[in-house]
Amino acid sequence: MIKMKYVGDLRVECAHEPSGAKITTDAPVDNRGKGEGFSPTDLCATSLAACVMTIMGIYARDHGIDLSGTEIEVRKHMTTSGPRRIGEIDVVFHMPDRFFPGKEKLILERMARSCPVHLTLDKEVIQHFTFLWKD
Repeated sequence: MIKMKYVGDLRVECAHEPSGAKITTDAPVDNRGKGEGFSPTDLCATSLAACVMTIMGIYARDHGIDLSGTEIEVRKHMTTSGPRRIGEIDVVFHMPDRFFPGKEKLILERMARSCPVHLTLDKEVIQHFTFLWKD
């Protein structure tokens, strides 16, 4: 369970009950907030990338593949017309500097489209996944 409390000034404190981990969200500057923390839409985009990496990590662990050191960049693009929402999410995976066989690369890249967050987001949210392999 996650417990949350609106503390005012467009901020929400969130606590992950099982672990005790906490985060505070803040509205972005372009939507009347201070932008001093993750916005709810930042967390949505972050969740997508973290979910893909987790699914890839499960496959990698089960098949003896080391993905440690993978770095990820996430950029969300809000729509410019209609209701305020995420229109696109760009996720770039900078893969570790070691050899990965072609078959493993293909499987890992396909995992991006099988994560629960990807499958949950509305089809109108365009999701771009880029994998930058060093070898």
